[in-house]
Amino acid sequence: MKKSSFVEGTFIATFAIVFTKILGMLYVIPFYAMVGVQGSALYAYAYNIYVIFLDISSAGLPIAISKIINEYNTLGMMDAKVRAYHIGKRIMVFLATIIFILLIIFAKPIASLLLGDLSGGNTIENVALAIRCVSFAILIVPFLSVTKGYLQGHNVINVSSFSQVIEQVVRIAIILGGSYLVIYVLNGTPTTAVCVSVFGAFISGLAAYIFIKWMMRKNDKELDLKNEYKKDNVSDKEITKKLFSYAIPFIIINIVSSCYNFIDMTLLLRTMSYLKLDTNTVEFAASAVTTWAPKINMVITSIAMGMSTSLIPTMVTAYTLKNWKEVNNKFNQALQILIFISLPMTVGISLLSASIWTIFYGYNVYGAYILALNVFTGLLINIYMTTSSALQGLNKFKTVYISTITGFATNAILDVPLMLLYNKIGIPPFLGAVTASIIGYGLSIVIALISLKKDCKLAYRETFNVVIKMFVPTTLMVLVVLLLYKVFPINYGSKLSCILFVAINGILGAIMYFVVSFKMNIIEKVFGKTMLNKILKKLTFGKISI
Repeated sequence: MKKSSFVEGTFIATFAIVFTKILGMLYVIPFYAMVGVQGSALYAYAYNIYVIFLDISSAGLPIAISKIINEYNTLGMMDAKVRAYHIGKRIMVFLATIIFILLIIFAKPIASLLLGDLSGGNTIENVALAIRCVSFAILIVPFLSVTKGYLQGHNVINVSSFSQVIEQVVRIAIILGGSYLVIYVLNGTPTTAVCVSVFGAFISGLAAYIFIKWMMRKNDKELDLKNEYKKDNVSDKEITKKLFSYAIPFIIINIVSSCYNFIDMTLLLRTMSYLKLDTNTVEFAASAVTTWAPKINMVITSIAMGMSTSLIPTMVTAYTLKNWKEVNNKFNQALQILIFISLPMTVGISLLSASIWTIFYGYNVYGAYILALNVFTGLLINIYMTTSSALQGLNKFKTVYISTITGFATNAILDVPLMLLYNKIGIPPFLGAVTASIIGYGLSIVIALISLKKDCKLAYRETFNVVIKMFVPTTLMVLVVLLLYKVFPINYGSKLSCILFVAINGILGAIMYFVVSFKMNIIEKVFGKTMLNKILKKLTFGKISI
């Protein structure tokens, strides 16, 4: 199995995640059309609940496994490394089984808590059924995650990344094929189609797990799974304790992140119902803010997921060896790559929000408003995930708790007041929930950056200067898009017109951004001359280099 360097690992992981998220963006176009607004709201209810309980059962251990495997590997403790992997799997059996049983038993009370007194849309029984269908995925996805963690701890990024592609392709095939079969062949209801769709998470997870186990079995000696080693002076109890000490911060951060959507959805449903908005608008706005706008944001937030996959093992290695210069360099490079790629995408999606929403879900002025603002949440989530990953890689768990919980509490406290305020001054109230999330994530980022600077002596001056320079190509890109709005006619009643408009703006805007960035030496500064030459040679078949 090929091991990856930091930047190579980042590109492999980011490419795989971006590819799967693009697929995840595109499938919602036919799916949304098949199940309609009410069916899409039902999918959002079940999926948001599933993500929270998935995080409880599996969010921490995979990354903790990656971290502890990398640590023991660096120290040459091969026996402890393998035992840590097997202990992690045993823990996962217990947690996944308990979570699955709880979801099956308490699906109806959870649905009742979510919907409250809302009537005229999805029923509590339908939501409970969808939650039970998606709960089966808890039985397989956590094991898949732990196995990926073992590979990532060895800096083997390509196998786990390819398994993500398999998982997404199979899941989308079940969602679209199952929904079409239920609605157009069997004349079933959108509720049944949604239940089949969410059950697809179990089948797709199983397919990816089979692939990744097959690859590991082919390379078991290289991964030290079949080799015999002298027992290290570390007990199973110590390994278990270390696993939990590493996992708990990841569990907290992921659960809190998932709870952003759950709290927003719950408070949106109740507040908009209190404001006497009709049920269709309430369900549309709640699902758009928490699920359908974030689906489009996936192409942005996936960048940080790929970054974290490669960043954590690299920073753990540097931290274990007390190489603080390397820690500083890697963290700043991660931030620069992240912002360089995600900033223009964020601004572009915001400017083109009406056309993009029309392409995915059909024209809706509220949907355009939600996406235009919500996409900035995606940018902040990127930075938040990267700073949190750095804190966890450096064992700054207390700061992780403080920054994450403070941001979440701020969001929860501001949700209702901002919605009521926006409604009073004539702004759609659901945008208040989006604004609260932006403030919450922003506060978490500030706390994390201050801690890293104070406790780990990380310096951001270079990154700050690079980011300031990025505003030049970004501004010119914005001017190109605004000019095209003036000269290019657009018909929001035609998806083809919107696709052409987005494509032309995207291509010309991207050309402007990258050409100006190249001329200003921003690209070379961010990626480094060596890696930039590698990329150019691969793209031009060795004909161009700098």
